[in-house]
Amino acid sequence: MLSCFLPLLCLAQDDQDQKKDKKKKTSMGFGIKAGMNFANVRGTSSITTSNQSGFMGGLFLAPPSKGIMAFRSEIIYSKQGYNFATQTNTGQVDLDYIIMPNLMAFNITKFVQIQVGGQMAFLLNAKADTAKGNTTNPYSGMMDLYNRFDYGFAGGIEIHPVSGLLLGARLNISMGDLYKDPSSFATGSPASMIPKVDVKNNVLQVFAGWTF
Repeated sequence: MLSCFLPLLCLAQDDQDQKKDKKKKTSMGFGIKAGMNFANVRGTSSITTSNQSGFMGGLFLAPPSKGIMAFRSEIIYSKQGYNFATQTNTGQVDLDYIIMPNLMAFNITKFVQIQVGGQMAFLLNAKADTAKGNTTNPYSGMMDLYNRFDYGFAGGIEIHPVSGLLLGARLNISMGDLYKDPSSFATGSPASMIPKVDVKNNVLQVFAGWTF
């Protein structure tokens, strides 16, 4: 009697294994994300600064993991900068970066993930608009004042309410100097609005995304 049901049990087990394999194949481990930046700088003693909002978005690689630990690698376009005010002038600095975070992820539950790690960044473009009287004049040659490469730490939290969808927030703390040494600036360069040599980026990101 048992020999009659044994083939049926084997077929049922094979069907379950195929479903599991199919489910694994559908989780490809990459995704897209986009959101808002709330950026500022630290290390400014000679000017007053305030947050500037901007867009962020890009791609990420997140290999599926059933354990507590996982891995996340990203390439993100990030629009950031800061608003500034001195005794004689006000304006804003706009910075466009490509950021490449590499993070360790810790799955607190299947719905919540903590992420910490390091990141590198490359400055694509920089511009400063300053209000002088009733006019707004963009500075020229701004890229010569900035360090092209940046590095630092990143940490945040993601919530996965349903399969595929993610919602999160992350704080990026740069350790590299935003500006070059002022002694290297050419005479007449637009360096008067630079607060200090050790100015560094701080960015809070709030985002949503989808994992494929």
